[in-house]
Amino acid sequence: MEILSVIASLYVLPLLFLVFHVCKSAVEKRRHQTCYMLDYECYKPPAERKLDAMTAGRIMGRTRNLGLEELRFLLKAASRSGMSEETYGPKSVMEGSEGRPCLADAYAEVDEMVFSTVDGLFAKTGIPPSEIDILVTTISLLSPAPSWTARILNRYKMREDVKVYNISGMGCSGSVSGIDLVQQLMKSNSNCNAIVVSTEVMGQNWYGGKEKSMLLSNILFRAGACSMLFTNKPTLRNRTILKLKCLHRTHIGEDDEAYRCCFEKEDESGFRGFHLSKKLTTFAADALTKNLKVLLPKVLHTREMVRYELVSRWNRFRGLVGRSKEGNSKPEVVRVNLKSGIDHFCIHPGGRAVIDTVGKRLWLDSYDVEPAKMTLFRFGNTSSAGLWYVLAYMEAKKRLKKGDVILMISLGAGFKCNNSVWEVMRDLGRPSVWEDCINDYPPTHLENTFIEKLGHLIDNLESCGA
Repeated sequence: MEILSVIASLYVLPLLFLVFHVCKSAVEKRRHQTCYMLDYECYKPPAERKLDAMTAGRIMGRTRNLGLEELRFLLKAASRSGMSEETYGPKSVMEGSEGRPCLADAYAEVDEMVFSTVDGLFAKTGIPPSEIDILVTTISLLSPAPSWTARILNRYKMREDVKVYNISGMGCSGSVSGIDLVQQLMKSNSNCNAIVVSTEVMGQNWYGGKEKSMLLSNILFRAGACSMLFTNKPTLRNRTILKLKCLHRTHIGEDDEAYRCCFEKEDESGFRGFHLSKKLTTFAADALTKNLKVLLPKVLHTREMVRYELVSRWNRFRGLVGRSKEGNSKPEVVRVNLKSGIDHFCIHPGGRAVIDTVGKRLWLDSYDVEPAKMTLFRFGNTSSAGLWYVLAYMEAKKRLKKGDVILMISLGAGFKCNNSVWEVMRDLGRPSVWEDCINDYPPTHLENTFIEKLGHLIDNLESCGA
């Protein structure tokens, strides 16, 4: 028996060691594959770039194609936009050169925003450019050669083996697309740091025509940028602020109307701009619903998903019985309790209608949508960088506590819905771009004074018989 025990131990001990080694390797591999955010830096333009009512009036006045009807439309849209007079216009437009856009102006606009945020990111984290392994840019409406990534690499003299990716055409959801690329690369590259830069070239794409669906972009989009630093180095884990739990991207571009609801084109007079369809919010709701059907089961508690499924089936059964008896009975709508697994909702500030649609579809209250509405009011729609201004608002308000879960909802041309879920790694409360005004938010009223201050333009044109 003793001999048998010795023989058994000779087999069992190596087997246990092998199992231990495999489990340890799996845990280590998973640790190296996890994508963490070290920090982010949002761009805040100088005060003289604020696009207040009087500045807007001057821009309208020098746009010769605008008639009385177009001016009425612009003022009405501006007054209902949910945006204040504190938002920032692109550099070239504020300087009066939007009528003759050139590549030099586009470079100057992007350089100022991008280099400012990347400089801030290096200063905040202490990570030097030489330690960056992956660089991703998401700038939709202009893709020059050499690329934007090459321009950043040259500026900071990064290593020759850095992996660079220049993403264009992804619209307001571009930032999450860039993060998705980073997390995929981190699964096969351990101990690496990655930077994602998100912004948009507004001045180069300022619309000078008079088609209403294209004039809306001049009202909604504003200057802004954000640079983010990610890592999968276990040694930096204690310094991180967020951990990516899951991410899912949905594209409904197979539908022709959805594909064209946000569309860059030229109008009949040859003016290039961005068309925004009246059905945009409809497609946004559709894409969001399809995305969350995949994402939520990965995030919400199992008991909530079981409850939802059971109640849904029961209501469908009651609906069938009701129709057979009464002929017009409909099953009740079953609500998912999102807060069983999500603490905060970071919604793309794409416009008042977009925020309201998302809030209504997810049954969110005013507290949940406040960060997105305040970001739209203060900074406007800064395209793919907008999500991070919303996150900065939450942080400035000291809402984010260790262990909290954040759902980030981004929507973009295509039509796409790219959502991600993050876990807060430590209590956050830095003021960042909101430092000078966070105590004034939320304001009592969100109305702006564009019509009051610029209504005289309409009156003057009417008196001249325009």
